[in-house]
Amino acid sequence: MPEIIVLIGAQGAGKGTQAHLVAERLNLPLVATGDILREMALSDAPLGLQVRQVQAAGQLVSDDILAEIVKSRLSRFDCVNGCVLDGFPRTLPQARLLEEIAEQLGHRIAVIFIDVPRELLFKRMAGRSTCSTCGTTYNIYFKPSKVEGVCDLDGQPLFTRSDDNEEAIAQRLALYDEKTRPLIDYYAQTGRSHKVDGTGAPEDVFARIVSVLNSQAAFDAR
Repeated sequence: MPEIIVLIGAQGAGKGTQAHLVAERLNLPLVATGDILREMALSDAPLGLQVRQVQAAGQLVSDDILAEIVKSRLSRFDCVNGCVLDGFPRTLPQARLLEEIAEQLGHRIAVIFIDVPRELLFKRMAGRSTCSTCGTTYNIYFKPSKVEGVCDLDGQPLFTRSDDNEEAIAQRLALYDEKTRPLIDYYAQTGRSHKVDGTGAPEDVFARIVSVLNSQAAFDAR
């Protein structure tokens, strides 16, 4: 049965990096809701019109509209053997909508929880900076530039995101604890949440994710 691979983790856990690695190495499409919404907003389809109207009003797209958009994307031929889903679900109501979508499409949901200690999350986010020209990312704790505030590759200044300060990071993690962490318990109740150590190099984390997916596939094949 095709799998919808869902990656869950706090900001700074490396979900985006791992989503790209898993999709690329397993030859699965990466379905990112942010990209879908941007694509849909340019469409003249009825859903595209709804998205544009909501965005023009400065509001968030409702769960029902988002679920319909996700279902439409997962119904495409390239997802027939599964996909990596990035950015959905983020709340329990969205998780229940995804259950309905998966059942209708004949897909199974596999959830990877990327677990990273809170202290490390702070360092990853508060310590990062990016080159204003080439986009190379640095971190004062793990990958500092040779000259403080200057990119090693092109000598251009580095910038820090306005929300990468301790107060803003604490607020983002608190919102994650409130809205997203309950998903882990929700999926764990049915044995579909697999915790993976998110510390170390991205390749090491990826290897752990693949090991979990292979173990699950072997179990299901019995």
